[in-house]
Amino acid sequence: MDQPFIVALDFQSREEVEAFLRPFVREPLFVKVGMELYYQEGPDIITALKKQGHRIFLDLKLHDIPNTVKQAMKGLARLGIDLVNVHAAGGTSMMKAALEGLEAGTPSGAPRPACIAVTQLTSTSEQMMQRELWISRTMAETVLHYALLAQESGLDGVVCSAKEVPLIREHCRASFLTVTPGIRFADEEANDQVRVVTPKEARKFGSSFVVVGRSITRAADPHAAYERLKQEWNQEESS
Repeated sequence: MDQPFIVALDFQSREEVEAFLRPFVREPLFVKVGMELYYQEGPDIITALKKQGHRIFLDLKLHDIPNTVKQAMKGLARLGIDLVNVHAAGGTSMMKAALEGLEAGTPSGAPRPACIAVTQLTSTSEQMMQRELWISRTMAETVLHYALLAQESGLDGVVCSAKEVPLIREHCRASFLTVTPGIRFADEEANDQVRVVTPKEARKFGSSFVVVGRSITRAADPHAAYERLKQEWNQEESS
């Protein structure tokens, strides 16, 4: 997975997706299909995107009893997705079951979809986590704990804020993926995100992948916004 940009297709219909992707017809993307789109269009949207050559992160954040997650992952693996996730809060038994399901459902000769665990949503502040979720540790301690549990369970990485990537890099194996949403250009509002960074900052922190949604999908010129994302990322590479 050498393409570090994941575009979040936060739309409610296939028609909206097709309209958005039209300028990218010669440039296959790594796209994220989340609950909003998948629950409206179902597996057919995955099939359509794969036919167009796009790589797919299916962002359903599974969190249930181990056997339910295992069977769900078995079915999702048959779709030919590239990346899928669970909530680390489901625990090690659930995360291991997720991998078992993916391995069982992956067609013979095909690579298993990578599986990552959500640590804490980037819309969650430390104050909210402590007061509402009743987690008394700091955000950094909580994210690292979940990352270590995911690594122990055999998962391929985590979803976290780019701000937490250096800590994870320090304690997890070098190949452990860090997929980081909450990416905004410097001149944009954070909207409902709390732990937000720019593309250049995410590269500096060491993110494996950045997930970008509204900054591109709601832009007046989405293709130009995508090019800006690549340019800002590569500024860090050349600086």
